[in-house]
Amino acid sequence: MENRTYTADAEPGERVTVAGWVHELRDLGGIAFLILRDKTGKIQVKFAKDEMDDDLVEAGTSVSRESVVTVVGTVEEEPRAPTGVEVVPESVEVVAPADPELPLDPSGKVDAELPTRLDNRTLDLRRDEAKAIFEIRAEILRAVREYFREVGATEINTPKIVATGTEGGTELFPITYFGEEAFMNQSPQLFKQLMVGSGLERVFEIGPIFRAEEHNTPRHLNEATSIDFESAFIDHREAMDVCEGAVRAAYEAVDENCREQLELLGLADEFEAPEGAFPRLSYGEAIERVNATGELDEQLVWGDDLSTEAEKALGRDVGGHYFVTDWPSEIKPFYIKDHDDDEALSTGFDLMHPRMELVSGGQREHRYDELVAGFEQQGLDPDAFEYYTKMFRYGMPPHAGFGLGAERLLMTVLGLENIREAVLFPRDRQRLSP
Repeated sequence: MENRTYTADAEPGERVTVAGWVHELRDLGGIAFLILRDKTGKIQVKFAKDEMDDDLVEAGTSVSRESVVTVVGTVEEEPRAPTGVEVVPESVEVVAPADPELPLDPSGKVDAELPTRLDNRTLDLRRDEAKAIFEIRAEILRAVREYFREVGATEINTPKIVATGTEGGTELFPITYFGEEAFMNQSPQLFKQLMVGSGLERVFEIGPIFRAEEHNTPRHLNEATSIDFESAFIDHREAMDVCEGAVRAAYEAVDENCREQLELLGLADEFEAPEGAFPRLSYGEAIERVNATGELDEQLVWGDDLSTEAEKALGRDVGGHYFVTDWPSEIKPFYIKDHDDDEALSTGFDLMHPRMELVSGGQREHRYDELVAGFEQQGLDPDAFEYYTKMFRYGMPPHAGFGLGAERLLMTVLGLENIREAVLFPRDRQRLSP
């Protein structure tokens, strides 16, 4: 809109055109106020009824909340106004009227259940608190991208429609692709490995992944955003260094650049970036520490995965972010390299927040024969992945990397109770619209 002034930029003495939504109407008899809201904040529009044209007063005071309006007028200083200024209008145009009956209250005075909010996400994000979450999400992704660039990685985009699943199994969404069966990709894993064998060497991607999981919990989604990194000529330890750096970059950016949003969410006083190096516990040490807490009904034994209860018990014991390393080879994917001196142990690692797992990573198997053998050991057909395996015959360097769940990162950074609060339009077993 030509000559539009954002509400946050309105200064006393200026003649402005402000545009946005009707946040609230207050009629005090001889005087009325329209509170106009845009992306930068709110501003008060004053209607002195005895001093203004009746049509102007009618236009500004009969409009329903959440209607889109344009107001032309003069900004005056008013210490009693919420922002210290108000607009004395010359004209009010109702650009798009809103139905008087709203499915939820964008002012936040009346709470709405999460399903109602998700069903009406556009209205929901007119609330300052909901908007703040996604402003923070954007800042996290910006900071992570910048960090990856600083460590020399090139951003890539890999296919989301594939002929075979990254890890096989039942967690695949099949689709019909010109009469043939195809799948929505579970992960960019295989493609980013192919790129470390190219001239790019070090790459990252932030993009959607799809998993047909049966879980329907506050921390599972069927479409999520994965933050992936992969690099040639590094091992799993160096990959953990990069992983820790990326998470720190996210926290530090929020701490530095999102104080207003943290204030809206009630987190400004308690929010802080992690301090000190993230502990690195071997899988064996993790099992011992979980068992020592005495919080599980049954003791874990070697080869068990860490259940949700085990993760929470260990998280409370550690008290911050930590890595679990040296997982048993049998419970890690085929592309994870085993330790050279102990084939029973893999180089796989997970980064854990006290509440949940955030990252899965490791050093990858770069030797062709060993890679093919890994497929066969896990019951997968190497021929179905020939596009991937054949490149390992043409000089694939040692490499390592990880995948970080963007929504889980945001969920733990802000202490959100449900991962769906971190997604604009969640996809889970019950939700395919909007």
